[in-house]
Amino acid sequence: DCGGTVRRLESCLLQTWVPEGDNEHRLTAGKLASILDVSRQVLPSQDLEVEVEYDCCVVAQYIVNEPTVRDDALTFSLSNKKTDCLAREACGVEPAAAESGCCGGRGCGCG
Repeated sequence: DCGGTVRRLESCLLQTWVPEGDNEHRLTAGKLASILDVSRQVLPSQDLEVEVEYDCCVVAQYIVNEPTVRDDALTFSLSNKKTDCLAREACGVEPAAAESGCCGGRGCGCG
């Protein structure tokens, strides 16, 4: 990043893909459990943030808040991911300004 710091991020990313015209295809809880069981061989920890990637004309990633079981279905509550300046001090970005909206009010063409 612009602060000259190398960063490392570890998360569990569940990628979804639905073929065009296939709106009835669902991943069963058993199949998901099987996928997660295999993933234990490569994941460094079971305490990773879980994210879902979905292609809805652009690739979007969402944070999994909490899974629930309802009516024999596993349901994931998702929320939007947010980006943030990783080098606020180097960029001269005040925390309050950065949190006030897109680009800290700099008019970068967002929103």
